[in-house]
Amino acid sequence: MDWYKKSIEEVVKELDTDIKSGLNDEKIQSSMEKYGENALEEKKKKSMAAKLKDQFLDPMIIILLLASILSIAIGEITDSVIIIAIVIVNAILSIYQEGRAEQAIEALQKMASPKAKVIRNGKITEVDSQDVVPGDIVELETGDIIPADLRLIESTNLKIDESSLTGESVAVEKDASDNIEEDAGIGDRTNMAYSSSIVSYGRATGVVVATGQETEIGKIATSLSQVEDEQTPLQKKLAQLSKQLGIITVVVCIVVFVVGYFVHQIKALEMLMTAVSLAVAAIPEGLPAIVTIVLSLGMGRMAEKNAIVKKLLAVETLGTTTVICSDKTGTLTQNEMTVKKIYVDGTDVDVTGTGYKPEGEYLIENEKMQEDDIKSLHTLLHIMSLTNDSKLIEEQGTYKIVGDPTEGALLTAAGKKDITKEDVNEKYPRIEEIPFDSERKMMTTFHDNFISDSTVSFTKGAPDIIIEKCSRVLLDNEIKPMTEEIKQKLLAKNSEYARQALRVLAYAFRKHEQLPDEITSEKIEDEMIFVGLSGMIDPPREEVKDAIKECKSAGITPVMITGDYLETAVAIAKDLGICQDESQAIMGAELNNMTDEQIREIVKEKRVYARVSPQNKVQIVTALKENGNIAAMTGDGVNDAPAIKKADIGIAMGITGTDVAKNTSEVILTDDNFATIVNAVEEGRIIYSNIKKFVSFLLSCNIAEILIVFLAILFNWDTPFIPIQLLWLNLVTDSFPAMALGVEQGEPEIMNRPPRSPKEPIIDKNMRMSIVVQSLAITVATLFAYHYGLDHFDGHIESARTVAFATLIISELLRSYSVRSEHKSVFQIGVFSNKALVLGTSVSLLLMLAVIYIPGVNVVFETIPLHLEHYKVILPLSILPFAAGEILKAIKSKKA
Repeated sequence: MDWYKKSIEEVVKELDTDIKSGLNDEKIQSSMEKYGENALEEKKKKSMAAKLKDQFLDPMIIILLLASILSIAIGEITDSVIIIAIVIVNAILSIYQEGRAEQAIEALQKMASPKAKVIRNGKITEVDSQDVVPGDIVELETGDIIPADLRLIESTNLKIDESSLTGESVAVEKDASDNIEEDAGIGDRTNMAYSSSIVSYGRATGVVVATGQETEIGKIATSLSQVEDEQTPLQKKLAQLSKQLGIITVVVCIVVFVVGYFVHQIKALEMLMTAVSLAVAAIPEGLPAIVTIVLSLGMGRMAEKNAIVKKLLAVETLGTTTVICSDKTGTLTQNEMTVKKIYVDGTDVDVTGTGYKPEGEYLIENEKMQEDDIKSLHTLLHIMSLTNDSKLIEEQGTYKIVGDPTEGALLTAAGKKDITKEDVNEKYPRIEEIPFDSERKMMTTFHDNFISDSTVSFTKGAPDIIIEKCSRVLLDNEIKPMTEEIKQKLLAKNSEYARQALRVLAYAFRKHEQLPDEITSEKIEDEMIFVGLSGMIDPPREEVKDAIKECKSAGITPVMITGDYLETAVAIAKDLGICQDESQAIMGAELNNMTDEQIREIVKEKRVYARVSPQNKVQIVTALKENGNIAAMTGDGVNDAPAIKKADIGIAMGITGTDVAKNTSEVILTDDNFATIVNAVEEGRIIYSNIKKFVSFLLSCNIAEILIVFLAILFNWDTPFIPIQLLWLNLVTDSFPAMALGVEQGEPEIMNRPPRSPKEPIIDKNMRMSIVVQSLAITVATLFAYHYGLDHFDGHIESARTVAFATLIISELLRSYSVRSEHKSVFQIGVFSNKALVLGTSVSLLLMLAVIYIPGVNVVFETIPLHLEHYKVILPLSILPFAAGEILKAIKSKKA
């Protein structure tokens, strides 16, 4: 319901309450029964059984379980136990943190105000915020967290910090008397106060119009629970690969069984045994575990670079990102208002430094200002400090503001000239004041002895109003008449600053012989002496410009999505290089009346979205995804949470981020630095490149194993390998080199490439060619070794199998060196430059020797100790696949 459009009388009548006495006990009980507690609903968490069920529905896992059952049926208990162990270990490794929406809702609940001051039965009482009901009359003062959505009844100089809800960096002025008839976004509903926002100035009374799930923050919680978790690109590709391998395995097993049983008249039990061997050979059992381990290592490296990745597969998704949607406040900017410009004595003064730390220079035309250059600056800075209710405090070297951020910026600017609020208040204590209100848009304070023995009133406020109220002007510390020419010049300067998206304030004073008897705006804030202007902005983070450039060179489009005003957003975006002009910007309200198709077209061109609601953010991210982009969303506020969850990759700020944003995201930046995203994207690209390398390695080995067994059956030979040998190959021998490939150093030009298409299969054209050549080479080498063993080593099946076993393993280990680069020879990148691979292949070789030579172990694996004459056959044949791979790369490089 649009409560902001209703008058106070209508709201009070509709909620059946009383402004003076509030609700009585009967109405409180009735409302509690009707609306429930002022708390957010919890989403049912996914059970462990449901998570395990998801793991066991994977096609590769189903085939392994069927193979295990067949192994039991034919008496191969050892094989069956090993297969089941693989499945269980894989499930444990693959279950990671789920239920981020539930955690986000818990964080939202924690944000609720623990206590609220309400009028009930004609008395002010303090209650738990969860006990507040619609119709309650709530009293607010500076520092209060608002317990529910309120329609304001009365307000005095009220300002509310809604940055975590709307993204607007400046506290919003509120006025209970405002009548709003047209549709307005949350940030423009000046007669409303929203749950979990904070009163930064003034006081007010309001009537509760919505509690719990019906509040604006409750709607965000609802949208979080409604946004479904989606598979990452890597998940989709691995699932697709798993399905394809499953189909191929079933088909090949059926063909082999039919050929063996019906053509070669082999016994059914023996053919079942062969089918199990083929199933085991076809499935890269180690792949899921290796992917998990490699992604975990990537998580560790990212954490060292200030990016904590909460969800394993999000590591790879970062590398596919094509669009980064960023909130402005606190992400691209510092969320600390800073005075950048001062206009005094007819001169523009630039103020350096950012944030609340009182360090910086005053420059005139890029030259450091001398003390005598601007004579009236001393007066201006004193007015900034004295007409100020905020405090600048330092804690362990970090400066922060208690109170209004705008006033905090003024204290910081004065502090850069060693003028502190404590010193000036001690010298010129405030003896009276006319508080700020939104109608006058001014604030005035009175002080003694600033000018000789007289009393002076200092005024700050909206420039157009103060300029009109001034009859004189301070120039070079001399009071002169305010001519029409000077007035127009001041108004023009105000407009110039406003066009730069600066928040402009004006300063004036008036001298009194003594403290006036009648202290009213009409009597005091008139016939004043104009002193100067200040322009402030929430400045961009210094390192973000370079990060934006890197994004663009990597083919990633940066987009700003903010709740702030259009002019401010465009100014920051142009400064950072996100957009070129206002034509690339749009207001969130314009999206409300568009169809999904229209929004999909809009997002192709626009780079800045201003005054957006949480729902608008989700619309934008959804449209980008529907256009085929991989969208990342960064942010720190409650208002960012639904879009963070909807995005392919959600990124939250670790320092300024709310718990909601952090718990909804997949990645948290511990340094709140947009630039860290670029490092994370690079790491993601390297990880994906490495995943492709070990997938290529494992598949070429598995396909070779299938071909070896399949062709042996067609040739009516005995099966070259038993299931336990193939399991050992796939799980142990292949896994160590595969993991080592997962930590291969990234190629230098990886961030100069455009993002790969999200639709690009994990096995692309180059990889297919490499897999085909290597698989055929390994198959030929191994079958030749097996046949040679059958002919030359007494026709002993264990001898021939052991020769084939050793040939296959050494071939695969050499293959791991060749697969390190798609284009460059292993001799170009350095044979031993990947120390992990040298260690991994050495361990695999030792394990091969162990199952061949250790008594007892070789009995289980049905191998025999090999002699020198065996290796004269094994080693030359093992080198052939490696040579084929290197020759293929040389041919491709020559063509390129």
